[in-house]
Parts: sequence; structure tokens; C-alpha cells
Amino acid sequence: MNIGRFLIVFASALFCVNAVSIDHNIVQPLAQPEPATVSEEEPRRLRSSSSPDCGCLSFPAVNAAGETSEGLKGNWGSEGCESAPLGSRVYGRATWHNDVWAIMYAWYFPKGLWDGDTYWSDDWGSTVVWIDNPAELSVSFANGTTPTLSRVLPGPTRTRLQLNDEAPFGDFQDLITWTQLTDAAREALNNPENFGRADVPISDANFPEWRGRLRLS
Repeated sequence: MNIGRFLIVFASALFCVNAVSIDHNIVQPLAQPEPATVSEEEPRRLRSSSSPDCGCLSFPAVNAAGETSEGLKGNWGSEGCESAPLGSRVYGRATWHNDVWAIMYAWYFPKGLWDGDTYWSDDWGSTVVWIDNPAELSVSFANGTTPTLSRVLPGPTRTRLQLNDEAPFGDFQDLITWTQLTDAAREALNNPENFGRADVPISDANFPEWRGRLRLS
């Protein structure tokens, strides 16, 4: 028996098991745990509300077992993603960046939009709040604590999240931080085979670069 070949095949099989996608409507969101540390409490306190200007709401991206959403085909507008029957989640990850505490928030959408139309399956949006132990530096809060974000389409370009002072106060999704995810969920979010063409902002591969893109101005 060729042991080396067996190990390679076995490792590949394990990788494939981890990359399991299921219908976007049945991804059970992970429960929001009570924060155990200040680094978990601050992201929860400062999370933004979201206003679904483009119709397609955010959905849970992954469940506790590491099964991810397979998204929706990029057609028929926002059909199929007007509401999340099991609720949604905002995902958070925080770290120090140039002596400032950076909190990234990320939302998963079953459809990607371009110039007002849906064109592909899976999309992620993200934003960063910068705080200085713990004075907020870079976001103006409409209600004294949290901003409202809209998923907007600025002309013929990809969808993005931005602060919107004119949007109605949106809904809050429960927050779960990177450290609160199960090992299987983190592995799934780190797996580039998941979520099609969409990159996960809080993954190990993308988080360092993406938080720098959304740097403090």
C-alpha cells in the first residue's frame, strides 16, 4: 500500500468535506454569545444598523458545523433574498492597527449586484470602525451610539456599504466575532472554495489587507 498516496487522498477528502454549501434559507445563524471581554463587548456596542436600500438583505453565511450558504443565482432582482427566515448575522473581527483599535464588520448577501442588477451569486460587504480606548474616532453616530449603513450602488460599479444619514434607522443583526465562531465556521470562512467569486473580508487571508484599505481618514 502506498502510504504517501493514501495520505494525500485522505487530506483532499477532508478538504472537500469542509467545503459544504447548503441552501441560503436553511443556514442556521450562530447564536450571539454574551461578550466575555472588552474586545468582544465594544464590537457589539458599536455595530451599525443596516438599511436595505437595494432590496436584497444580508443572510447568515455559515452555521456552527461549517456549512456555508450556496447563495442565489444572479437573476430576478432581489427575489429570494428580501427576508432572512432564520435571521441574519453581522460578523466582526478586531485588532490593533497603527496604534488604533480597528473593528471590522462584515455582512454576507446571497446575490452580488452591479449597476442596480443582480449578476452573480454571493457577495460580502464590510466597514471598519476605529476607536481609541474607547473614544470613537472615525464614525459619526446618528443615534449617539451606532451608524446606519446602506448597501448602495454608486453608478455602474459593484455594491458597497456606506454611512447614510438620510436612510431610515435600520435593523440590527446579532453580532458574532471571529473568536466566538466555532472552529468549523472559521475554517469554512477561510476556505477560498466557498462563496464563489466573493472574498470574505474577515478571513485570515483578507483581513490584514482589507482593514488597511478602510483605513482611518
